[in-house]
Amino acid sequence: MNRREAERLEEFLDSLSCAQAPLLLLDYDGTLADFRINRFNARPWAGVRDLLSKVQRDKRTRLTVITGRPAGEINPLLQLDTPVEVWGLHGAERLYADGRRELEEAPPEALAKLDELREQLQRNAFGGLLEDKLNAVVMHWRGHSPRQAKLIEKKTRALFEPAAQVTGLSLLAFEAGVELRVGRDKGGAVHAIVGQAEPGAPVAYLGDDLTDEPAFCAVNRLRNPHLSVLVRRAWRETEAQAWLNPPEELRSFLRKWLKAGSEPRDERRQFVGAAENSIRA
Repeated sequence: MNRREAERLEEFLDSLSCAQAPLLLLDYDGTLADFRINRFNARPWAGVRDLLSKVQRDKRTRLTVITGRPAGEINPLLQLDTPVEVWGLHGAERLYADGRRELEEAPPEALAKLDELREQLQRNAFGGLLEDKLNAVVMHWRGHSPRQAKLIEKKTRALFEPAAQVTGLSLLAFEAGVELRVGRDKGGAVHAIVGQAEPGAPVAYLGDDLTDEPAFCAVNRLRNPHLSVLVRRAWRETEAQAWLNPPEELRSFLRKWLKAGSEPRDERRQFVGAAENSIRA
């Protein structure tokens, strides 16, 4: 970590000490939990649930999950003391902590095209795993051999790419899959959440996948104190300002978040030094 990078992390932690309502925005799969082929088996890494529960009990932080999943899947997996607000479907769906739900409106022609593709892929999914969302059709090839995955991707893109020309539809690539969808992305979700927050509130976003890059970019453009964090075991090219190797460094970050409002500034230097290999310019 160079001096500028170390100062960036320390400055962000300092900003939490006097903030009334900092925002901690989190992806789920790959960030809070390891990937599972059966996504309903993806439980938070050991210790993460307890730390997030402590963040909730502190009652200072606005804790929000932004996920590609349908929003209703997250709280049953997290099992925190109280439900968190979830922006699902990459931001097109909002589930409030009190159970209220909003779904972004979509152009009729986009929805009609998605219905057409659902029917087609239900007959033949090319050997991949078809996931049906309210605003998208998704093809996964995680768990297949490289040769099989390449074939599934080729056939899926041949079907999805022409369809993406329909008004409102777009392709969203992620690790081991591709999604044809309509609606805001995670960057749009970040923008909407920050727009409703306290002026100048510190914002951190933690994510792992290519679908998190729009959120990293949205956070990096903020004038608020901010930090964008890539959470994954292997580093990749990213717009994120920091890299954490889960689950150990993720747990460390959450512990420092909890302590940031009460501990002296100098006591954080140990964390900054330990993270030297995790921060990039």
